Amino acid sequence: MARKLGAPIVLGIITVLALVFLTGGGTDDKDILRQTLQIDAIYYDSGHVEVSYFDKSGKTDSVVLEILGMDESFQKTFSGSEFIEIVPFSNPPKYGWPIHPVVLEVDHQEFGHIQLKTEIHPLDEPALPVIYSRS
Repeated sequence: MARKLGAPIVLGIITVLALVFLTGGGTDDKDILRQTLQIDAIYYDSGHVEVSYFDKSGKTDSVVLEILGMDESFQKTFSGSEFIEIVPFSNPPKYGWPIHPVVLEVDHQEFGHIQLKTEIHPLDEPALPVIYSRS
C-alpha cells in the first residue's frame, strides 16, 4: 500500500518545491522596491492626469515616463528621484483606464534598471497595484 502512495507524494513535494522556487520562495526581493519606489497616476475631472514618482532612497539617476494607448503615446524623461507631471486627458477613456498603462523605466544606482507599471485611477478611487520588474 505504501508503494501506491509513494509516487503521488513525491510528485506533490516536487510540485510544491517548484512553486516555491518560481514564486521566489517567500523572500520577495521586490518588497524593497515597493518600500523604496512609489508611483501614482490620478485622473482629475478637470481633464488631466497627474503622475507622481518618489524614490525614498534618493538614488534614482533617471526615469522615462510613458503613458501608452493614446493616439500618440506620451513620453518624457526626468532626472532625479522625484517628479510630478501633468498630462492633459480631455475625457476618461471609453473602454476604461487599463487601456492607458503608465510605465516607468528607472535607472537606479543601487537596484539597476527597474520597470514600474500601474494604471490611472480617478481621484475618488484608491491607487491601483504597481508591478515591479528588474532587468
